[in-house]
Amino acid sequence: MPPRLSLPAARCRILTTPRTPRTLRTTSARSLSAPTASAASVANSPISSRVRRGVSLGLRALLFASVGFIMATAPAYQSATAIVSPPSDADTLSMFSPADDDALAKEEFIDSHPLTKSLRENPDFIEARPHMKIPPSWRKHNLTGGTLIGPGKVAVPPFSWTEKNGKEFVQISHVGTDLCGHMGIIHGGFLATILDEGLGRCCFPVLPFNIGMTAKLEINYKAPAMADQYLVMRARTVKVEGRKAWVEGHIETLPTKEGEEPTILATGSALYVSPKQAATMAKIYPVT
Repeated sequence: MPPRLSLPAARCRILTTPRTPRTLRTTSARSLSAPTASAASVANSPISSRVRRGVSLGLRALLFASVGFIMATAPAYQSATAIVSPPSDADTLSMFSPADDDALAKEEFIDSHPLTKSLRENPDFIEARPHMKIPPSWRKHNLTGGTLIGPGKVAVPPFSWTEKNGKEFVQISHVGTDLCGHMGIIHGGFLATILDEGLGRCCFPVLPFNIGMTAKLEINYKAPAMADQYLVMRARTVKVEGRKAWVEGHIETLPTKEGEEPTILATGSALYVSPKQAATMAKIYPVT
């Protein structure tokens, strides 16, 4: 019989995950939690607090600076808007609000006067309050639209009517006691100012770009203009040649009683010329 081969018995091993000693697990846990504790201590450090405080103060300063800049530039923005999109003639009629009872009484008197009603019924006239077209931030620098407006002077902005083709102009206003030369008598220079501005407004519609500069002004005074009364300024364009316009007009009293006739206080004639740079002027200054 052939000899038998004896094979060694196979050994089986069971693979198991080695157990980590308890001491090692505790040490590992402590090592993992150490960075978190370290980050918390950094966050609560005096240096980190100062950084956060500095950032907070910087953001507040930026906020207040931005608000201040917006408030400072608001008037300039309003002025620019008024130039680019000026109010219409119709808009100006509702832009003034009387500041006191005296101004309100004068406003209502002019608004309800028979002359005012007749002018409003004439379809050839356009009603406006031209001084209200001047941007508010500019009015304090404007003689007739700011300096001379107010209690004791011209209490309410004048009402005006312009004939569509620039042929006629009518203005109604009230003059107070603070516009005198001699006691109780309106200064002649103020009457000259009313005539100069009114004669010019009459012819503006027929001049290039509605702009004209006074080249000549002649005035004749007919009677004293007493303070604290209503005045009417009337003008008519008599001749136009290219950039030149000749205008005549007068200032008269506004009758306050039925049957009363107006008194002519001063007459005037003037020559207005539209400057060669009128196109540029019309872009940067509101036509009033």
